[in-house]
Amino acid sequence: MTKLEPILFCWSGGKDSAMALHTLLQQKQFEVVSLLTTVTEGYDRIAMHGVRRELLRRQADALRLPLHEVCIPPQYVNPVYEARMEEALRLFYNQGVRKVAFGDIFLEDLRAYREKNLARIGMTALFPIWKRDTRELIQYFHEQRFRAIAACVDTKILDPSFAGRELDESFFRDLPPHADPCGENGEFHTFVFDGPIFQSPIPVRTGEVVNREGFAFCDLLPELEEAKK
Repeated sequence: MTKLEPILFCWSGGKDSAMALHTLLQQKQFEVVSLLTTVTEGYDRIAMHGVRRELLRRQADALRLPLHEVCIPPQYVNPVYEARMEEALRLFYNQGVRKVAFGDIFLEDLRAYREKNLARIGMTALFPIWKRDTRELIQYFHEQRFRAIAACVDTKILDPSFAGRELDESFFRDLPPHADPCGENGEFHTFVFDGPIFQSPIPVRTGEVVNREGFAFCDLLPELEEAKK
């Protein structure tokens, strides 16, 4: 039996990460040795998405994958982010990992930025869903029975009422024509709580919606054990 190549997966907790991971696992070429996620210090939340750290850890448990968290300060500057990411990446490089996978779809500048930073360490990037049509990806998302909630929306592009909505068919029907269906331009960020890559769904409920610096964040709450019974 051929040994699978070890790979690190940059996990945001959102739908694009989930679809990219699903695509990667189906190729049966790689062994995901760990998820890698940036978490904001002091807030205990996923950077950008604002999702609680506990829910991130429940995702990792449901995926049955190790999780490596990179803590970054609020209002960080790029050199701080890059230094902390490099430190984490070197840990895995020293364990024999040479590839890192991402859920990016079509942002060329972001891809170039990732590849440049990895090249400095001697690593390369993989983009399992790169250049896939975003409307087709959403169809794939529903066909595979993934489920997600919009955790954060850019209120310059979308109405704040999108925050906290599940990504069902009505969500995509209501998206304005100028918004990318996958939110690839930052229109919205999501939290995936069910799908074929998870051993079991992650119980979650929506809490308060807070508007901060042009973004509407829905506080997603881990459902209590008693509530599941």
